[in-house]
Amino acid sequence: MVQPSGPSWWSKAERAALAFKATTHKGRGAKHSVYVVLLHDPRRAEPWGLYVGQTSRDPDLRFDQHKTGYKASGAAKRFGVRLVPALTEHLNPMRQWESLDLEAALAEAFRAAGVPWVEGGH
Repeated sequence: MVQPSGPSWWSKAERAALAFKATTHKGRGAKHSVYVVLLHDPRRAEPWGLYVGQTSRDPDLRFDQHKTGYKASGAAKRFGVRLVPALTEHLNPMRQWESLDLEAALAEAFRAAGVPWVEGGH
């Protein structure tokens, strides 16, 4: 949980993420991951959001790259607080094609679940 009360949409986002399954999970050639970064911008009306990405690197390393500006999403660099592995660890690792599909599907599922600020998911 983000904070004791958490954003009002948090439990719906968790349910949405945990509903996904990766068919290539831990299979042959499974070297890619999807990851979710918790975003916070106190200037926004709803200050909490999520960034969804995919990588062939370790998600922790990829998050560090965002924060240092290497091939960074502007949102993840400026507003990224931490990774939220609980939303994706049941999916990783997987094949590249599936990570691309799930990156987009997760972002859309978060929007549908009422997360007001979702970045990434290309």
